Amino acid sequence: MLGADKGTAGELDGQGLRVGLVQARFNEAITEPLAGACRAELQRLGVAEADITHLRVPGALEVPTALQGLAATGRFDALIALGCIIRGETYHFELVANESGAGVTRVSLDHRLPIANAILTTENEAQAQARQLEKGADAARVVVEMARLLQSLR
Repeated sequence: MLGADKGTAGELDGQGLRVGLVQARFNEAITEPLAGACRAELQRLGVAEADITHLRVPGALEVPTALQGLAATGRFDALIALGCIIRGETYHFELVANESGAGVTRVSLDHRLPIANAILTTENEAQAQARQLEKGADAARVVVEMARLLQSLR
């Protein structure tokens, strides 16, 4: 039986964790600060700069493919998906949001690897700007917590 504190945040310790980030370049004015906040929080939590691999891909639909490539190496304890999808006037928003989200989840489940999905889906650029820093930092905290949780279950 698992202890009562399993699965709770407690003190997050990223020391020794190897983390891969995949950042979509589309909406780069949003995704660069998102990635910066994520990297800063990972380092604050003790993840060494040398243990962070950061890839950039064209857009949110390409993020799951790059995540899958990183996961297949077996070199990572956790991954992070970074991107921004802003609603437009067509159905394309729903397609990109749904398919990128499903792809991220599939990679996580197929590889039994924690992946924080920090692909923002917003109605407008102002909403994205309001969320970019906190969501980036939150993604870092999520992967550290989940990586440690899964390690404790092995």
